[in-house]
Amino acid sequence: MKQVEQNYRSGELRVAEVPAPRAGTGQILVATRVSLISSGTEKQLMDLAKASLAGKAMARPDLVRRVVRNVQRDGLRPTIEKVFAKLDTPIPLGYSLAGEVIEVGRNVTGFSVGDRVACAGAGFANHAEINVVPKNLAVRIPEGVDDEDASFSTLGAIAMQGVRLAETTLGERVVVMGLGLIGLISVQLLKACGCRVLGFDPMPERAALAQELGADVAVSSALTESVANFTRGYGADAVLLTASTKSNEPINVAAEISRLKGRVIVVGLVGMTLDREPFYKRELELKLSLSYGPGRHDPAYEISGHDYPLPYVRWTEQRNLESFLELIGAGKVTPKRLLTHRFPIADAESAYRVMEKGEPHLAMLLTYPEATSEGVTRLIQRAAPKKAKKGQSHVSFIGLGNYAKSVLLPAVRKAGGVTLTHVATSTGLSAGHAGEKFGFASIATDADAIITSEDTDTVFIATRHDSHARLAADALKSGKHVFCEKPMAMNGDELAEVAAAAAAADTIFTVGFNRRFSPLLMKAKAALSPRAGPLVMLYRINAGAIPGDSWIQRDEGGGRIVGEICHFLDTLTYLCGALPEEVSAVAARDLADAVSILIKFADGSTGTIVYSSVGDPNVPKEYLEIFASGRVILLDDYRRLHVTANGKSTSTKGAQDKGQLALVDAFLKAAQGGEEAPIPLRELVAVTETTFAIEEAIRTGSVVVIGTQ
Repeated sequence: MKQVEQNYRSGELRVAEVPAPRAGTGQILVATRVSLISSGTEKQLMDLAKASLAGKAMARPDLVRRVVRNVQRDGLRPTIEKVFAKLDTPIPLGYSLAGEVIEVGRNVTGFSVGDRVACAGAGFANHAEINVVPKNLAVRIPEGVDDEDASFSTLGAIAMQGVRLAETTLGERVVVMGLGLIGLISVQLLKACGCRVLGFDPMPERAALAQELGADVAVSSALTESVANFTRGYGADAVLLTASTKSNEPINVAAEISRLKGRVIVVGLVGMTLDREPFYKRELELKLSLSYGPGRHDPAYEISGHDYPLPYVRWTEQRNLESFLELIGAGKVTPKRLLTHRFPIADAESAYRVMEKGEPHLAMLLTYPEATSEGVTRLIQRAAPKKAKKGQSHVSFIGLGNYAKSVLLPAVRKAGGVTLTHVATSTGLSAGHAGEKFGFASIATDADAIITSEDTDTVFIATRHDSHARLAADALKSGKHVFCEKPMAMNGDELAEVAAAAAAADTIFTVGFNRRFSPLLMKAKAALSPRAGPLVMLYRINAGAIPGDSWIQRDEGGGRIVGEICHFLDTLTYLCGALPEEVSAVAARDLADAVSILIKFADGSTGTIVYSSVGDPNVPKEYLEIFASGRVILLDDYRRLHVTANGKSTSTKGAQDKGQLALVDAFLKAAQGGEEAPIPLRELVAVTETTFAIEEAIRTGSVVVIGTQ
């Protein structure tokens, strides 16, 4: 299918040919008929993409601060690699469309194949022939509303949310500053509410169009005097700022033209440095409108599909979309009056050239050919797979996020003896980019096509955590060698399925527990030999906080105990050479990811893991102390090893190496027939079981025997 993509690093914008996505749980698959180009938002993205690195940094100082923290914690090289991998990934454009449902995912009600729908959401309602859209970001289009009008629904919801925040009453006098698409729609919505409306835009033709659409007054100059006349000297009851500018002038002018106790609603992206005096002396109410309405940027609503109860949240994103379409049907809003250009999706680049050259335009639509579920292509062959030489691996990737691109894939290529065959990702854009950049023979959004492919003998699974177990088990049953990123499974049933498949397979299976392959950790283990008694181990992890709405904290991530603490459990298991037997754990109050864990191992060793999400990120992330008979070993963030034995101390320093390259190399050598699996299956299973036991120990406050939970 065709899709518009913007490269954030090079600034290149193009129409790419990529595989179509698949509808997952809580999603619908939509064949796009019309999509709307939002000139203001998309022009900003284009300009930012074409800016230099310095320009990008100036535009997003929040991301610069995050990069600096990551450099301090993880080192310069790994951070730079991740930054460039992120910049190099193309982004989709578009967030408002009309189309037809061609597939309905599980747990979706209210939609059927063949329904005409309006869809919203950046990253979902893309300029693409086929899109996968969460159920709360789509609404059915009423009879009598055509696709072109319906394609404005997202912008309509944005305007509607601004009007709702203004809390206007019949007869109030409202000023709309900025008469682009959202401003002009706002004018019509306010008139539908029974308000008297003054529109302002420095472009006279926009002001004239506002009057044609129903504004009582519209001006392109002398705003202060015009508002004074319009309001009989009292000032505006409410001002909607729908402009797009970095200047602080609009928001301060809005204050100057407001009445005492008036309302200023910021809908557009404007400068926010306020002059205190007019806001203070008029005791103004200032509100910032959250895009399409309640639910925006809430993953539980947008991604997981949990609706807000109507009696408590009357207007959500979805209900705003529905309301706007009803107003179109009633003739209260006429979006097509704003239309100036139409382009077929194949010629989308011409539309963006109109924007780039500054040619006169307002609303521009992209149109699409008819599509049905039968014509959906989820695998595109870019080249014939190369014939594998003896001792070589045909490697495919399922999932290719930042970590896989910046760490796993370079390790695979460095290992040698590898041909890259297929890559499957959740979106066609990322698959297409991976195919071009790294030379995969085919690109796909269908993992099953890779698992069953005869061209692949080795699969790397680097998807989100909740799909690891199913994909690993299926690939093992299909006779593939499998490298599965951690965690191995999210619960006991999944673990049992993967373990059984791995035990029955004649192929190699491993999990991305890389720290045991770190040169300094291997040296630490060697320094413990020979030993006659147990170890006492203390592992402190300054993990840092991640937002509560991060995917890692949601169902698909499983939380940080299952998702990351497994690393540190494996490290202790490797050091003492024995399996965990029982565990106790306690979490800090109100902090599920700040935990202290005590593990007893089969050889009598003990391990304490202190994993903290609170602390100063400038302190190195990992610190390990190992006590054995007559010896103390300190490992500082995999950069410095200090061994003291019998009164003598030695230190080893080096670049941080957590063993990723060595683990991948060991796995590929084993897959190519040279060696045993890098990590024994019983250790993989025991470590994963222990993460489940930790969660139970925290819940119950008891000591949990491994394998009984």
